[in-house]
Amino acid sequence: MSSSPVVPSPVRGSGASLLARILGEIGLPARGVTRDGGRHVPLPSRLATGELAWTCVAAAQIAAGRTPDTIDPHRVAVAYRSDRYLEIDGTAPPVWSPYSGFWRTDDGWIRTHGNYPHHAAALLRGLRLASDADADAVRLAIERRTQADVLSAVTAAGGLAVPVQTERPVEDRALRDTPVLDIVRFPAPVRPPRRIPEDQPHLPLRGLRVLDLTRVIAGPVCTRTLALLGADVLRIDPPHLREPEWQHLDTGQGKRSAVLDARVSRIHELLGEADAVVLGYRPAALARLGLDPDDLALRYPGMVIAQLSAWGAEHHHRAGFDSLVQAESGIALIESRDAETPGVLPAQALDHSAGYLLAAAVTALVRRRAVEGGTWRVRTSLRRVAAELLGMARVREPEPETAFDPRPHLARFVVDGHELVTSKPALSGFDFAAPRPWGRDQPVW
Repeated sequence: MSSSPVVPSPVRGSGASLLARILGEIGLPARGVTRDGGRHVPLPSRLATGELAWTCVAAAQIAAGRTPDTIDPHRVAVAYRSDRYLEIDGTAPPVWSPYSGFWRTDDGWIRTHGNYPHHAAALLRGLRLASDADADAVRLAIERRTQADVLSAVTAAGGLAVPVQTERPVEDRALRDTPVLDIVRFPAPVRPPRRIPEDQPHLPLRGLRVLDLTRVIAGPVCTRTLALLGADVLRIDPPHLREPEWQHLDTGQGKRSAVLDARVSRIHELLGEADAVVLGYRPAALARLGLDPDDLALRYPGMVIAQLSAWGAEHHHRAGFDSLVQAESGIALIESRDAETPGVLPAQALDHSAGYLLAAAVTALVRRRAVEGGTWRVRTSLRRVAAELLGMARVREPEPETAFDPRPHLARFVVDGHELVTSKPALSGFDFAAPRPWGRDQPVW
C-alpha cells in the first residue's frame, strides 16, 4: 500500500505562503502551492520585491485558470519596470517631475509628489514659491524649515508630502492580521451570464463589462489585466484632469478611454449596464461623487465592486502614491544605500502588486457570482501591500543587477500615428491589444 507524498506547507512570510492566503481569500483552492518563483525575478532589493511581484502575478494567472509555472521571471521584472522601457517615437518620456522626490529638511527627510500639474502647483504655493520656481528653489525653501513645518504648509495648500519614517513593526503586524483582499458579499440573485463574443472563445472574462474609474498605475494595471483576459473595459476620466500621455500609453492596453464628469447621470447609466467597477479615487472623493462602494452594492445588485486606495479605506481624505507610501511606511529607509539618504524599491512594486491582486480578485469573484449569486465588494490598499512586503524575508544587501535582454518582453504598437514600445503582459499565454488614444472614445458600452 503506497502513501501520498507529503507536500510541505509554505513558510510564513514567503511568497508561497502569501499566494496560498490570497487564493484562500478569493475562494480558490491553494493545494500544493509550495513553490516560489520570486527568487528568480530580477528586482534586487533588501526587501523581497521579486518574490512579491511573482506572487501577485501568479495570483492573477491562477484566477485566469492558468498555471503559474509558465510565468517568465524576466517578463515580470520588465512589466513591473515598464516605465523604464517605455518609448514613444523612439524617445523615453520624462516620467518624474522635478518636484517629486526626497528633500532634506532642517531635522529630517520628506518625500513629495508633483507629477500632476495641480499637485506641483499646490506644492509651490505651500512653499510660497513662484509658479515657475525650479528644483533648486524648492530645495532651498525646504532645507531651511523643519519637517513638521514643511508638511503642514504643503498639505494645507493641497500638495502631497509625507515624512520619511522608520518602519513600525507593531502597526505592520496588525495590518497583516487583516485580509490582503478585504471581501464582503451582499445578498443578490445569480446573474445570467452575458453572451460570449464569438471571436474570444479562449478568454476567461469574455463578455464582461468593466467600468474603470482609476488613475496612475495600480488601478490601470488591474483594469488592463481584466482587458487582457477578455473584458470590455471602459475607462472614464474627468474632463478637467488630463492623464499624462506616457502614463496612459503604458497602462491603457486593450481599454477604451472616454471623458465624462462622474457627477452626471450618465455615469450611473453605465454602472447599471456594467458587471464590475474598479474604483481608484480617495474614499472621501468617491462619497462626494455618489460612488461609495457600499452604496453602489445596494444600488446595483449583482455587481462586483473593486476599490483601491493608497492608505486604506479608513483614511478617507488622504491621497497618496506608491512613492509616498514607501517613504512613510519605512521602506525608503530600509532601501537606503548609505544608511542616511532614503532609497526606493527597484520598481513601483506596491502599485503593480495591488493591481494584479485586485485583478485576481475580480476574476475569481465574477466566477463565484455566476454560481453563488451575490453582490461582491473587494478592496485593498498600497499601505496594506507594503505591510505584507515588510513581513517577508529580507536580505542585508541586495544582489547586484543582472543584465538580460529585455527585447523579447517588449510589445510594439502604433497608436494615433505614434510608435509605442512598452512591456508585454506579465501573465503568460495572453497578448495585449494596443492602447487607444486617451479620451477619444464615447462613454458607451
